[in-house]
Amino acid sequence: MSRAGIWQFLSFFIYLLAQVVLMKNLVLFNTAFCFIYIAFILFLPIETNILLLMVLGFLLGFLVDIFYDSLGMHASALVLVAFVRNFWLSRITPQGGYDAGEGPTLAANGLQWILIYTLPIIFIHHFALFFTEAGGFGLVWYTLSKVFFSTIFTLLTILLLQYMLPGQRRS
Repeated sequence: MSRAGIWQFLSFFIYLLAQVVLMKNLVLFNTAFCFIYIAFILFLPIETNILLLMVLGFLLGFLVDIFYDSLGMHASALVLVAFVRNFWLSRITPQGGYDAGEGPTLAANGLQWILIYTLPIIFIHHFALFFTEAGGFGLVWYTLSKVFFSTIFTLLTILLLQYMLPGQRRS
């Protein structure tokens, strides 16, 4: 197994532990939740097969569901993210294309590109998660506020992680 493969294997468990140990109880004003575990799917290499993405999304979401006692909501939302990811990457491809083996990171593509890439996908994840949790559109304004504030909170946390990780800084 290559060094990148080992790092991706370890990062699966690091994101899982970060979510269930640190982020589970980090809620701002009962509306902003941080779901850092979606960064695992977001920052896998660009050429990752969609089927592998969906299987990894299901496994990670299912493990989060076990700790959150949420009956598959995280698994379904993360599988949706895995499904949408490659489609969205193909839509925002830069003129020169992507470098082989490169992940869609801040260091490789810059802040503007990473915002265009992550913001819609995080929003889709949170929209699917919170409206599934609400069981429909009965509490639409409260649910939309949770989606909006949680999207911003998660995005800021992911950007902070991208700046803090070694080797992730743009030179």
